[in-house]
Amino acid sequence: MAASRNRVRIVGGRWRSRVIRFPPAAQLRPTPDRVRETLFNWLGQRLDGLACLDLFAGSGALGFEALSRGAAHAVLVESDRAVAAALRESARLLEAADAEIVVSDALAFLDRRAGRFDVVFVDPPYASGLALRAIERLEPHLNPGARVYVESAGDIAMPPPWRALRQDRAGAVRYGLYEIQR
Repeated sequence: MAASRNRVRIVGGRWRSRVIRFPPAAQLRPTPDRVRETLFNWLGQRLDGLACLDLFAGSGALGFEALSRGAAHAVLVESDRAVAAALRESARLLEAADAEIVVSDALAFLDRRAGRFDVVFVDPPYASGLALRAIERLEPHLNPGARVYVESAGDIAMPPPWRALRQDRAGAVRYGLYEIQR
């Protein structure tokens, strides 16, 4: 029974219905299928040619879903070495050559790594307080028109100059899509 909880299904694109497996980890909580379906409806289903960043990657569901839907490249940042090893194995099984797995603290990654992205997924452990700390560091990493997905257990209060494009909730999960208002 526990093994069935350590897997998530890709909901769309070329890898639709493929399963990603991941090790048990205390803070690991994959984005539910229904929420991912909504998110990728908001993003327009296809992410052809876009560069994506999956901070706090965990299961990799968001990064692999983006690649499945045509993203040109996805960087998946995960601090837990065992979870990152599972991400590498998932990338190998999916033949996801455009997935880059980085073992790093997400904030340290943003502080030291150059690069710009079109879509960023920010889904840290809920009680960590890391979402807003990551958001504060994102602007230099965003291409014009970039969109940022944030998931949280509570209301999401984005500071200026961020504006909400879409927001919703599924049970206790709050999530939204944001952009910088320029």
